[in-house]
Amino acid sequence: MFQNLSSRLVKTVRDLTGRGRLTEENIQETLSQVRIALLEADVALPVVKEFIDAIQVKAVGQEVLQSLRPGEVLIKFIHDELIRTLGESNVGLNLKAEPPVVIMVVGLQGSGKTTTIAKLAKYLTETQKKKVLLTSADVYRPAAIDQLETLASQINVPFYKNISEKNPNNLAKEALQVARNQLAEVILFDTAGRLHVDAEMMDELVRLQSTLNPTETLLVVDSMTGQDAANVAKIFNEKLNLTGIVLTKTDGDARGGAALSMRLLTGKPIKFIGTGEKIVALEPFYPERIASRILDMGDVVSLVEEVQQKVDHAKAEQLTKKIIKGKGFDLEDFRDQLRQMSKMGGIQGLLSKMPGVGQLPEQAKAMLNDKQFVRMAAIIDSMTKRERRFPALIKGSQRRRISMGSGTQVQDVNRLLKQYEQMQKMMKRMKGGKLQSMMRHFNMGM
Repeated sequence: MFQNLSSRLVKTVRDLTGRGRLTEENIQETLSQVRIALLEADVALPVVKEFIDAIQVKAVGQEVLQSLRPGEVLIKFIHDELIRTLGESNVGLNLKAEPPVVIMVVGLQGSGKTTTIAKLAKYLTETQKKKVLLTSADVYRPAAIDQLETLASQINVPFYKNISEKNPNNLAKEALQVARNQLAEVILFDTAGRLHVDAEMMDELVRLQSTLNPTETLLVVDSMTGQDAANVAKIFNEKLNLTGIVLTKTDGDARGGAALSMRLLTGKPIKFIGTGEKIVALEPFYPERIASRILDMGDVVSLVEEVQQKVDHAKAEQLTKKIIKGKGFDLEDFRDQLRQMSKMGGIQGLLSKMPGVGQLPEQAKAMLNDKQFVRMAAIIDSMTKRERRFPALIKGSQRRRISMGSGTQVQDVNRLLKQYEQMQKMMKRMKGGKLQSMMRHFNMGM
């Protein structure tokens, strides 16, 4: 998300820092570039105007013009305004109501609503330690009910359904009673959607909201639809008084206009963003961290949190001990690291949170892609256990067999083995005190 906006703003910011002093003229020139960047990112026009006006009021003041580093002061103004536009601070789910806390999830068909509910259930059970019940009030699409039931089974969360009941409000009352009987702390309700907003759907959702009296009413919107997403949010909010928004498919949205438009147009906070198809690909929305990512300052806090939550610490500790004792680093270990990286959103997900990545040459960024790592994992999976443990024994005929088994070329196998050799040398250099010190720094020490 925000790749296009980020690259444009980073270039503008870089040009700014080279200025010895700022004048009203070159401030206007800079703000013109920022305006173009926001419009190209599909940010709604009223939001762009408010954003530029707010910076301009601060920028033409004496604080900037008389500063020793005026460019850096103006960059701070842009950063602060991004945070304000995105919503100031993270707004979490309200889970303090009398259980079962009711979370009603609404949205158009195709927005990723059903998958998002499963992601929310996993988030609530794993990070908030809540007992959750899932149910669907979409009585018109049996396939949607089946999909949610399947996802509930995958994450080991109870699911309630009654396919004979065709009245959403009656179904809602039944599910609430089941939640009370099971002592569920949270109940998540899926609801019917349409391809477009229509009066009949909205009336049904209004009645359902009245029946459920939910603590949270969350709207799921597809971030890739840009300004349309913000317009849909406005319509839903006028009828339902939303408590928050979940932006989906942000991993495929290079513009980010929906995120920047949403808060100012609706007055409602973005609470989560969906960052991929996997059931773990859901992140709480932190405006300050997102603003830092946009300006290529990185998001190290989120990166460390992700390591703590998603890395298998037992395996990490086992590998650390192995390296410290000088026992080497084999391809079984390498494959485990690739899998850990995949859990954290792949190499692109990691890079998006690291400062300065936007300044890498395009050729270097192109080389760091997830397809390459998927290919590497496939090659390792095509090896025997003995080959993974003793890669030096892999000869020409074995390399051909491995390439055929993984659907790759022999050159790909050769390249992987060469990269492995280089990594093994690096691991040997890190054995002993250096590695122990680094692991303690990340709170993963021995």
